[in-house]
Amino acid sequence: MKHRNTIFVEDCEILSHQAYDGEQFIMRVQAPKIAAKAQPGSFAHLTVHPLRPMRRPISIMRINKEQGWVDFLYKKLGEGTALLSENKVGETINILGPIGKPFDIKAERKRPLLIGGGVGMPPMIFIAEHCKQLTGYEPFVILGSEVPFPFTSKPSEIMVPGIPDGVIAAMPLLDDWNIASRLASLQGYPGTYEGYVTDLAREWLNALSEEELNQVEVYSCGPHPMLEAVAKLAKEFDLPCQVSLEEFMACAVGGCAGCVVEVQTDQGPAMKRVCVDGPVFDAYTVFNS
Repeated sequence: MKHRNTIFVEDCEILSHQAYDGEQFIMRVQAPKIAAKAQPGSFAHLTVHPLRPMRRPISIMRINKEQGWVDFLYKKLGEGTALLSENKVGETINILGPIGKPFDIKAERKRPLLIGGGVGMPPMIFIAEHCKQLTGYEPFVILGSEVPFPFTSKPSEIMVPGIPDGVIAAMPLLDDWNIASRLASLQGYPGTYEGYVTDLAREWLNALSEEELNQVEVYSCGPHPMLEAVAKLAKEFDLPCQVSLEEFMACAVGGCAGCVVEVQTDQGPAMKRVCVDGPVFDAYTVFNS
């Protein structure tokens, strides 16, 4: 079995559950088996309420293998996530995970460009923390949101070539890790880039030398139109690009085929299941126009 001993079902105690503006939540659970196996790009399938059998897929944002905890960032969008938001610290929820094909972090591409939009931010934070534990990697993280960010931004202490003057807002956690980050939005938040994440990414890429560009690979997660724009940007600079797709999932283990997308393969177009064949795909196999 392909996934034997890699996907677990755990009854997980909620260690913390914080609410942020824009009906966003960060929940930390005790899930040692999932924490031990999760990789950047992995997600989990969460039970939202004992009387609601349909689980909800949520990307993993952070893990701690030693302490056995897992962090999830999610936004209250419908009945399921509304029920999930009502769970209290000390209560237990059942979680299936980690699920899915993760990002492939290349040894020869040590300047990863990580672009996350909305609830697509968590996998980028996961990659950034993963890179922090590797040698020689210099990730640059761009996060975009049209609702308040689920953290209080701070002026970055890390200078980034090519970034316009005044664009200094960063995610504090990333700054603490000495990882460069900048924020983009159309909402006029202080210190953020006034525009799309891809516009800010282009400014950074234009400032790199040819040698530096050869070290870049693009990783992204977010709304479908954003991912398509990211793929076009990567193609413009002739860069490899991996994207994590966000599709509706019912079973999340490949049984129902409810999350299929068309992907280009060497044999022609094929229908792939986002839950087990993804959620990470080569961007050019998904967005090929």
